Amino acid sequence: MDLALSEAHAAAKRGEVPVGAVLVQDGAVIARDGNRTREYNDVTAHAEILVIRQAASRLGSERLGGADLYVTLEPCTMCAAAISFARIRRLYYGAEDPKGGGVAHGAQFFRQPTCHHAPEIYSGLAERDAALLLKDFFQARRSS
Repeated sequence: MDLALSEAHAAAKRGEVPVGAVLVQDGAVIARDGNRTREYNDVTAHAEILVIRQAASRLGSERLGGADLYVTLEPCTMCAAAISFARIRRLYYGAEDPKGGGVAHGAQFFRQPTCHHAPEIYSGLAERDAALLLKDFFQARRSS
């Protein structure tokens, strides 16, 4: 999760919402990135989507069944769907997102009968650090 937090800090420095993600397989980092929606002018350029794309390209497969995803914020519904379609084994996330989350909040994508694959889910990892980073980022934006 420390690497994901590092990616979130880098995203904040780029003016992006500070969310970072890291994909690990067999103990090795296979992809890491932070949000880049503004940089790419792409609403789908969430950290989770970016690392899934990188890993799929690197491994030559859209299925990432042996991979574990670490992300600093509860994934939105779009990202939860991508996680499901990629068949990611485990999802670890930091801060909960009552407003935009799609795992424990909102659509609760993995609990839907139409969800073909649900990862093991572990929440609350470095939650305080991830939440503080987001809070500070948005507070600074409101102040300027």
